[in-house]
Amino acid sequence: MPLDVQRILPTPEADDLLGLVREIAREELAPQVDAAEAASEFPADAYALLGKSGLMSLPFDERWGGGGQPYEVYLQVVEELATVWPSVAVGTSVHALTATVLDRNGTEEQRETWLPRMLGGEWLGAYCLSEAQAGSDVSGIRTRAVREGDAYVVTGTKQWISNGPHADYYVLFARTSDDGRSGLSAFLVPADSGGITPGVPERKMGLHCDPTSTVTFDGTRVPAAQRISDEGRGMAVALSALDAGRLGIAAVATGIAQGALALATSYAGQREQFGRRIGDFQGMQFLLADMAAAVGAARATYLHAARLKDAGRPFGPEASIAKLTATDAAMKVTTDAVQVLGGAGYTTDFAAERLFRDAKVTQIFEGTNQIQRMVIGRSLLR
Repeated sequence: MPLDVQRILPTPEADDLLGLVREIAREELAPQVDAAEAASEFPADAYALLGKSGLMSLPFDERWGGGGQPYEVYLQVVEELATVWPSVAVGTSVHALTATVLDRNGTEEQRETWLPRMLGGEWLGAYCLSEAQAGSDVSGIRTRAVREGDAYVVTGTKQWISNGPHADYYVLFARTSDDGRSGLSAFLVPADSGGITPGVPERKMGLHCDPTSTVTFDGTRVPAAQRISDEGRGMAVALSALDAGRLGIAAVATGIAQGALALATSYAGQREQFGRRIGDFQGMQFLLADMAAAVGAARATYLHAARLKDAGRPFGPEASIAKLTATDAAMKVTTDAVQVLGGAGYTTDFAAERLFRDAKVTQIFEGTNQIQRMVIGRSLLR
């Protein structure tokens, strides 16, 4: 039985919301996760359920069909989902990242046209930033958008795109000039625009139900009305959205760690050796205590950053601290969970090995943890 997290939420409504999420995660998602991950199935039904329940739109204004919830509540929802099914939690976070770009940078007309579809559960989004030679170095992007009359013609290939083969729209960053930092622009591109070919999903270590692929744009025509913000502001748009995205990944990582802690604690309370539960040995208790402390620290850092964001205050360095702390914690806690289960933890009979595999990539995407250290260090010395 999973350990319930003691939470302080801002409203009774938020408390009821977390209860609903916990119920959906345990009763609807948990029975599917092992078989779906083993088969690398796309969790379309899970996203449909979350969309129908209003859980894909929580941190956005009710005017556009959002849930009107503060970011600290939304992130705790993501954490609860990740405790049971990390792939779905990542997909939810990526979708929110795409909607955030339009919500924060789009015109009134763009928001009226597109946000209701994004937030109503009709559409699932993908964030097309990275390329083969442009991961951490966003200025290395080569995909080009050439203006032709009232449209742009886009050519290039994006890589590591979550939801890539199944997205209904792409938030695309492409080069509109050769200027390193001021040469990128952002676009909203529906998947049926023509000239778009998703690649075969990567064969990954973990997150098997979060399909990640290349997406190739070959002469794709994008109306100029679908450019998000001014031409040349793509770098600023991308980096500002990533601060929020990093908090999403911090919440996912915390959920992974929480799930591993719950599993390890349950196992240690039942498994017997030398005539005693292994949890009765001090060495095991200390190991579990360190795991619990790491999970608590991860949760505290992402909630602090989220509360700064909700208050309208700068939160970029705190988002990097949360992403760094939570994802390192996820890797440590899942490693220790496998150790608690011993030989059983190395088998697919228990979720420990899957959570271990899922945790690793959280230290890599949305900016590697080495990049987070650079961001934090520079902010201290600025």
